[in-house]
Amino acid sequence: MKTVVEATMGEKLPPGFIIRSIEWDMMDKVKFLPLSMLSSFSVRCALYPLTLIKTRLQVQKHNALYNGMIDAYIKIYKGEGFSGLYRGFWLSSLQIFSGGLYLTIYEDMRQILAKQDILNSKMRSFVAGAAASVVGQSIVVPFDVLSQHLMMLGVQNNVKNKGLKDKFNPLNIDASPGRSKFVITMDVVRQILKVDGIPGFYRGYFASLSVYVPNSSLWWGFYQLYQDQLFAIAPVWVSQLFIQTTSGMLGGFTTVIITNPLDIVRTRMQVTRLDSWSLAFRGLWKEEGLRMFAKGLSARLLQSASYSFGIILGYETIKRISVKEEYKEYVRW
Repeated sequence: MKTVVEATMGEKLPPGFIIRSIEWDMMDKVKFLPLSMLSSFSVRCALYPLTLIKTRLQVQKHNALYNGMIDAYIKIYKGEGFSGLYRGFWLSSLQIFSGGLYLTIYEDMRQILAKQDILNSKMRSFVAGAAASVVGQSIVVPFDVLSQHLMMLGVQNNVKNKGLKDKFNPLNIDASPGRSKFVITMDVVRQILKVDGIPGFYRGYFASLSVYVPNSSLWWGFYQLYQDQLFAIAPVWVSQLFIQTTSGMLGGFTTVIITNPLDIVRTRMQVTRLDSWSLAFRGLWKEEGLRMFAKGLSARLLQSASYSFGIILGYETIKRISVKEEYKEYVRW
């Protein structure tokens, strides 16, 4: 029976062993990087409606507009059409480039830690996930700020309540039907520059770091933890890729439950233009009470489970496709 191991950098493996974790130096980067960006774009495209719904649920007060995820989907589809579910997508999709950088830093950091004799896979993933997220967020926050404003704009054409319109469109952008996506986006850019200047594009930056750095660390750490546990109990005939995708979903569930309140505060700060983390938190607590911890949670859980499954399926598949010839005999699907 073959023995499953986690190979370390440069290690020469004898015949009969199976690599459990394909490391950075074992892959052909020319294959890996473009394929990983294509995979990330595909997953982002499929799941973007959930991101939009989650954002609107987090921004609304109580159930002022939507009574949960399904109700939001139906109302957006009926009121704004299928394209309404993809408001801001073209701008958000540019983040695929930061996704490639994120994975490069993650894998490179794991390799650096391995060279420092830190061989615990969970610890390496935890630290590497944090490092990758810090760099990634520094690039994507302006895109997040812009795309979140665009996500909100469809509301003004479908509600009569001025207070709701102002809450979802604080920059007072004209998103009338017939105006092009590019023109509307430029209006958002000009308004942010006019009201807040360049710092406006980094509104909620530290809130984003406080959400996504621990989110990234925990997700990768839990991914490795669940992998270890499932590998220990699963029969040898069980697909390794199945174990990894299941671990990714479980890691996503766990991380979302822990970090959901932080994500709501981040979204509120970026969309409603609040300057203080504590002010955003107090406002949420006053509006929602204990319900704030579950606000948008169902959409985020579904989004996270689907995203984790899609990302890990693509990520681990592409790693297998990109593995160097000398390691192929040690890799199992």
